[in-house]
Amino acid sequence: MFKNYVQLLKAEFQGYSLSKLRKDLLAGLTVAAVALPLAIAFGVSSGIDAAAGLITAIVAGVVIGTLSGGFYQISGPTGAMAAILMSIAATQGIQGVLLATFLAGIFLLLAGLLKLGMLTSFIPAPVITGFTSGIAIIIALGQLDNLFGTHSEGANILEKLQSYQTLGFQPVWLAVALGLAVILLMAFYPKKWSAVIPSSLCAIILATLVVTVFQLPVATVGTIPTSLISPNRLAFGDFSVAAFQQVLMPAVSIALLGMVESLLCGASAGRMANQPLDSNQELIAQGIGNLLLPFFGGIPATAAIARTSVAIKAGAVTRVAGIVHAGVLFLSMLVLAPVMSMIPMPALAGVLIVTAWRMNEWQTIKEFFAKKYWLSLAMFALTMISTVVFDLSIAIVIGIISGSVFFLIKSAAITISLERIDWQRVNLPASETLANWTVIYISGPLFFMSAEKLKQTLKQVAQDEGVIFSMRGVPHIDVTALAVFDAFQEQAQRTGQKIIYTSLQPDVEHYMRHLWEETTSERHQTVAHALSDLYQTVAE
Repeated sequence: MFKNYVQLLKAEFQGYSLSKLRKDLLAGLTVAAVALPLAIAFGVSSGIDAAAGLITAIVAGVVIGTLSGGFYQISGPTGAMAAILMSIAATQGIQGVLLATFLAGIFLLLAGLLKLGMLTSFIPAPVITGFTSGIAIIIALGQLDNLFGTHSEGANILEKLQSYQTLGFQPVWLAVALGLAVILLMAFYPKKWSAVIPSSLCAIILATLVVTVFQLPVATVGTIPTSLISPNRLAFGDFSVAAFQQVLMPAVSIALLGMVESLLCGASAGRMANQPLDSNQELIAQGIGNLLLPFFGGIPATAAIARTSVAIKAGAVTRVAGIVHAGVLFLSMLVLAPVMSMIPMPALAGVLIVTAWRMNEWQTIKEFFAKKYWLSLAMFALTMISTVVFDLSIAIVIGIISGSVFFLIKSAAITISLERIDWQRVNLPASETLANWTVIYISGPLFFMSAEKLKQTLKQVAQDEGVIFSMRGVPHIDVTALAVFDAFQEQAQRTGQKIIYTSLQPDVEHYMRHLWEETTSERHQTVAHALSDLYQTVAE
């Protein structure tokens, strides 16, 4: 893998020049403008603080950006990850989040070393769409306190909503007005202005100016340290078997999300940049990055499609752009920390609510409804609800299991049709011996879920002189369906009924021949000698 990484760098920096460096610098500045407000917002929404979001964006930008499997990947804190961290922070505290991040880094590193980068291809697309929408709901609902200026308690979104019944819900209308103003500004922000200043950054700057100038009594971000190493960081003394046992499942959730989000981002961005992602190298980069982040006080990082797509569109040509973006964020933290500490929380809530709305794959969801993909809609809805009610790891398992079950149900819908043989149509003279023959046309896989339909069909031809099975449309067969044929052949032997199998696929014929070889008497015929038997019967 080290050799692959070196070859990746050689190909990437071959012919690197000042003009390419200029492109990377401009792309890095552009991405930093987008990443700055999001890093602060995601740090706060994770249940930690704004500094944790900034530290994560900076360290991940340098470490993961340097080791990434694609030059275009920009990693940092994301809304999806923040949604998971809220419940972990509520139950395990900051130290629990840091330990879970470290453990997730080990899982991601092992996944890369074991070359498991292709595992995400086993997750159905509707499942991915479903948990993306579920995470979007969690992010939006998680901002109700900041948007309305209220207070709630609980380890997850449902508990927080229920706590309003006991704690009360009394909105601060000034905070609501400020948050709604940010949402409306971002919703109607002209696209052509985004090339100069992102809508989220513009909204936060204006909201901060309004709050500062008019001294409005709303909650703000608070003190942002100017050090890259937070006082709330992981130390080796925090390691213990008991501590790791408590955060094992949260760590699995973080690792799963990190894998899925980073590889899906790379797949999408790779098409935009016309260069495929080295998925295993990307997992190694994510693993090393998340191993190091807790020692700085950072939260889990993944590749972010919003920042990655901005980097590509801004003209990034190498991973230098990601490192430059991290450097600009670091300088911003050193220089603008006093200003950033005055950012109003309702403004960040507005930014996150709009971000959550845009996270949804609306085009895909519309397509599910427009084309009436009911099974896809069922998987989407089930995964989305599971994500909100449970957590991501459980939601993914439920989504994959439901997808497999729905696929089996759909696969069981085979078609079986019966047709009496008209011998005159095949230019053979009528014969009483051949008067009662049926052709059974079967299309679809024959397995345990379709075996009962096959059994009921065979009952209809039990008294026929002969049966011809046309099985060109049968790609696979399992032991349950074979047992149905075996029972039918035993009955045919007792009654003298003739059976002919035609047009068998190689895989099906292989298993059928095993069935025939196990029988002690000749109670089957294949198409090779069946026609000669028919002609012989007619001649007689």
